[in-house]
Amino acid sequence: MSEVAGKKILIIDDEPDILELLEITLLRMGLQVSTAANLTEARHELQQQSFDFCLTDMKLPDGNGLDLVAEINQQYPALPVAVLTAHGSIEDAVKALKLGAFDFVSKPVNIKDLRNLVEIALKLNKSRQNVTLPESVSEQVAQQLKALIGKSPAMDQVRRMTLKLARSQAPVFITGESGTGKELVARLIHQLGPRADANFLPVNCGAIPADLMESEFFGHIKGSFTGAHEDRPGLFQSANGGTLFLDEVADLPLAMQVKLLRVIQEKRVRAIGSDKEQAVDVRILSASHKTLKPLVEAGEFRNDLYFRLNVIELKTPALRERPEDIPLLIRHFSSQLAAELGLDAPPEFSSAASKALQTHSFSGNVRELVNILQRAMTLAEGEIDVDDLMLDVSEQTLALINSDEVSEETPEDLDQHMETIEKVILRKALEECHYNKTETAKKLGISFRSLRYKLSKYGID
Repeated sequence: MSEVAGKKILIIDDEPDILELLEITLLRMGLQVSTAANLTEARHELQQQSFDFCLTDMKLPDGNGLDLVAEINQQYPALPVAVLTAHGSIEDAVKALKLGAFDFVSKPVNIKDLRNLVEIALKLNKSRQNVTLPESVSEQVAQQLKALIGKSPAMDQVRRMTLKLARSQAPVFITGESGTGKELVARLIHQLGPRADANFLPVNCGAIPADLMESEFFGHIKGSFTGAHEDRPGLFQSANGGTLFLDEVADLPLAMQVKLLRVIQEKRVRAIGSDKEQAVDVRILSASHKTLKPLVEAGEFRNDLYFRLNVIELKTPALRERPEDIPLLIRHFSSQLAAELGLDAPPEFSSAASKALQTHSFSGNVRELVNILQRAMTLAEGEIDVDDLMLDVSEQTLALINSDEVSEETPEDLDQHMETIEKVILRKALEECHYNKTETAKKLGISFRSLRYKLSKYGID
């Protein structure tokens, strides 16, 4: 017997033919189905019995289905509700999701898509039992939320929003500076939601060459282009049933933005070289350290895609906005790094070192903090003092690495200026490769012998 068998569903639509099609489809899934032709009947049904899922049309004889979405969200917060929208109506879908709809279904209704949506919604309903507010979450959920370290009001808000967004299928746009944990938040939204058993696939949109982007996202079939020696699924196919996290989505070329919008809207992809489309059921989460609105106004990011991705925005706070969390983060990451380095216990920090970390600006946020701790614990012997933290070097490194463009000021000594930049790049690459020189040489595209020479030249140990 199906896991969904016996669950109660309420359908609201004033078109008898559509209502009958929906009812037959859901009855064949083993569900108990109640129907209503308008808002008045729907409200009566909701008062008379409890339901596991609700599906409503938008245009009804006595009002708008979106009003019902808002009411259900307020009065029956554990009941997922989806909305039937006109084909291709992004505006209606976005409105529904912002009001708290679980998801939407485009007309004409695709039966397979409808079944997938109902099954996911019923998983969500099951996971919602006894989960209403962060204070009353289950032990397992509470443990997962602890990955968001900190007791500040800003982090409390992030945890609260993460839990709330996990119970929806709405696209979420995660904003925040580099190093604030945007991917961690996205992963938690996935893990705490009904898609947790399926894949979570993160992809850095800025790291994919433009000429390979379509193949990476949508796949290709054998022989479709030079080098296509076998069929290969794309990210959408691999994430089917799960979540696709588009990191640095602002870096997508305009041509790719058009294709991505169509896939999100139609829920279908066509592999390169194929004449058939494949249905995909993927939740989209996206992020960027850039603000998208100015890019939209400048014509560098499509307005329609912006509104489709930015249905709900979640901001990850910078570390300087929550200084009270720094001691907790130091304790957590120093313990983690001690285990990785094979130390019996994390090292002690002098009072001066602790104070220096708590007052440091952290332009690179948590990622910078981890790099500082890793460097200090690797090189220091015994108690870690201020000098072991090398904070001035870290600030210089991040200022150069994170700058969008090289300073236009003419340096007084070009050779010295270039050497400074080269030293910064070497140190950054070493940190990212955990001081593995072989990996660092590969990352920089130079020989191991050349790397050794440069490290010796600049006195980098």
